Amino acid sequence: MPTVVLLHGLLRSARSMAGLGRSLTARGYPVWARSYPSQRKTIEDNAREIVEQLAGELPGEPLVLVTHSLGGIIARFVAGPIGEAAGLEVERVLMLAPPNRGSRLARRFGHLGLFKRTHGPAGQELGVREPDWPVPRAPVAVIAGTRSLGMNPIGWMSSVSGIIPDDEPSDGTVLVEETRLPGMVDFATVAASHTFIMNNPEVREMIYRFVGEGRLRADEG
Repeated sequence: MPTVVLLHGLLRSARSMAGLGRSLTARGYPVWARSYPSQRKTIEDNAREIVEQLAGELPGEPLVLVTHSLGGIIARFVAGPIGEAAGLEVERVLMLAPPNRGSRLARRFGHLGLFKRTHGPAGQELGVREPDWPVPRAPVAVIAGTRSLGMNPIGWMSSVSGIIPDDEPSDGTVLVEETRLPGMVDFATVAASHTFIMNNPEVREMIYRFVGEGRLRADEG
């Protein structure tokens, strides 16, 4: 049975994934979750730190990465050349609301001093228009949210200001189109907002199925 590695998003900590971790543990899966300094280090530096921890604590063990937001971009390095060089055995990756194509909001607000202070170098990197982050060889699935107005103040700002128009599906922070990754093996949209997408019941069921079976949905019929 693989260990499920939970990677939280920007401005968050491992506590944001704690409920999901408990539910996976209750289903018999070993879970690994640590907070990383999302606001202080670059995406690659955070990935290297996580790879070093995983290689030291879980050498040679099968891993499934389940990520939120920025955690999905970090996973592209962890499951990519950096992780491969360290001998990590990543079986598959499930990304929740990942800005795989960069972030329109980061491009819009990235020049502001407050954004730079609160979101750090990783937040600046998300503003790149054509990111060249690694694409893992392990199978990757993506779940995108489509509920733009939730408890996240950025969602309200993006809607009211028109940065993310109403006719472009998003979770209030990341556009659905920004989540897509070339070569992904599965994709789904769910009526969930960005901040708490990992706690959505429909998303939870997809997570359990992907971790166990490598697919998001049950076979039809």
